[in-house]
Amino acid sequence: MRTTYDGATVRLYHLDGDVEGGAASTLFYGPLAQALDLAAQQPVEVQDGLFIATDNDVVAYLDLIGE
Repeated sequence: MRTTYDGATVRLYHLDGDVEGGAASTLFYGPLAQALDLAAQQPVEVQDGLFIATDNDVVAYLDLIGE
């Protein structure tokens, strides 16, 4: 992720692979620090499908936190 400061505006979304073709649901749009807090509160099975998108990159939540 090239944009890494806490106040960077990001989109936290869940990609549901169980739906044919996948379905992305936005959970939050705002500062990175708040997106990370919200993601950490999600159940483990949801965290597996979480992604964080900035204006120039997308990263899986679990990759970002190093799991």
